[in-house]
Amino acid sequence: MEIKFWNKQIEVIDRDSLRKLQLERFRKTVEMALKTTFYKKRLAEVQIKSIDDIRSLDDIKRIPFTTKNDLRDAYPYGLLSVNKENVVRLHTSSGTTGTPTVIYHTEEDIRNWTDLIARCICASGVNRGDVFQNMTTYGLFTGGLGFHYGAEKMGVLVIPASSGNTRRQLKLMKDFGTTVVHATPGYLLHIASQLGTYGIKRPELKLRKAFLGAEPYSEETRRKIEDLLEIEVYNSYGLSEMNGPGVAFECVYKNGMHLWEDSFLMEVIDPVTKEAYDDDSEGELVFTTLTRTATPLLRYRTRDLSRVYSDICPCGRTHKRIARIKGRSDDMLIINGVNVFPSQIEEVLMKNPQVGTNYLIEIDKEGVLDRVTVKTEINSKLFTGDISSLNRLEIAIKEQIRDTILVNPLIELHEPLSLPVSEGKAKRVIDNRPQI
Repeated sequence: MEIKFWNKQIEVIDRDSLRKLQLERFRKTVEMALKTTFYKKRLAEVQIKSIDDIRSLDDIKRIPFTTKNDLRDAYPYGLLSVNKENVVRLHTSSGTTGTPTVIYHTEEDIRNWTDLIARCICASGVNRGDVFQNMTTYGLFTGGLGFHYGAEKMGVLVIPASSGNTRRQLKLMKDFGTTVVHATPGYLLHIASQLGTYGIKRPELKLRKAFLGAEPYSEETRRKIEDLLEIEVYNSYGLSEMNGPGVAFECVYKNGMHLWEDSFLMEVIDPVTKEAYDDDSEGELVFTTLTRTATPLLRYRTRDLSRVYSDICPCGRTHKRIARIKGRSDDMLIINGVNVFPSQIEEVLMKNPQVGTNYLIEIDKEGVLDRVTVKTEINSKLFTGDISSLNRLEIAIKEQIRDTILVNPLIELHEPLSLPVSEGKAKRVIDNRPQI
C-alpha cells in the first residue's frame, strides 16, 4: 500500500517535538486572543493577562471553555484579533437557531487551512491526474471553498460542481472522468440510487474515492456507499469554528482520522461534568486553535462525541487519531427516559440489504409517552410489493431497532425514492414533541 505525505516532517514528528511546537503555538494563540475584546475580559478573570502567564500546556486547564453561545454573544467583531483591513474572508454558520457564529481569516489563515486540506487529500492516496468533483455547497458554508482550495494546492483538476442538480452531477462525472468526489453521505447515497434513473452504468464512471463529511453517519453507511458505487470512502472531520474541513482525516488504512495536532490542541471531556478523560475514552471533543490568527479560539466545546486512539498508525503518522463522530451531545434524544442517538438507528437500517438509501425518524407524543416512528425506503432491487415479505421486513427492522435502543418503534416502509432528499446536511430527525 502506497503511503504518501504532504509534509512528512510534521506528519511523522516525534511526540516530544510536537508538544514543544504545540506549546509555542499555544502561547502565540493566547497572545492573539488577548487582543480580542471577548478573551481579554475572559482571561483577565483567571489571571491571564500576557503570554508570560502561559508556561506549559497544562496551563490550558486554567482557561474557561468557549461555547457556541459565546461566539454568538461576541458577534460580529468581539472575537476578531487583527485589524479588519487584514481580514480577507469570513465564514458564518447557518444561523437557523438565532445569531450565526462568524470566523474570520487572514491570508495566512487561508494558506494554513489550504495546506491542511492538501495534507488530508494526500493522505488518502489521491494523485496529480485525479479529477476532483466538489459536490458540497459553496459560499458561507466552509466545505465548498475549503476543499476547493486544498485540492487545487494538491495539484488535482477541480470541478466546482457545488451541491444539488443530480443530473448535472452525473453528467460531469461521466464527461470529465471524475475520480474523487466530496459530498455528504446522504447525498452520495442518493447519487448511487439515481444511476439507473439517468441511464448511467457504473462502468461508465471512473470514480474511485469519496470524501464524506458535514453530518454524522455510521460505518454501515460507509460500507453501503462503498458497495453501491464500488469505491473507497474516507471519513473527514471538521467544524466551521475550527476552519471547517481539515481538522482530521483518514489515511489509506482507514483506522481512525488523523487529528492534525500541530494546528489543533485537543482535549476530551465528560460532556456533563466537564472532567478531562484519558485517551481511549469516549467523550466530547474540545479544541484550541494553534495556527489561526484572525479568530483564535480557546477550549472550544464542539459537542461532538468521539474517542481517541493514541497508538501509532501503520502509515507512520504520529498524530493521534479519533474515531468517527458518534453524534453530538446535544443531538442525543431522550425517549421515555432512554438515551438514544440517531446513529444507532441508522446503523441498524444500513446493515439490512433490503433497506434503501434514505430514512427519517419522527418523534411525537401518544398520551404521556414518547412515540418513535422510523420511516425507511426499500431497496429498489428487492422491492416487489409482496405483502408477506414486506411484513417480515417490517417485523425484522422493528426487532433489530428495539434490541439496539431498548425502545419499541413504529416502522413505516416506503417505496424507493419516495422520502425527501437533502442535497446538503440531511435532516434525519423530526421531533414534534412540545418543547418544555
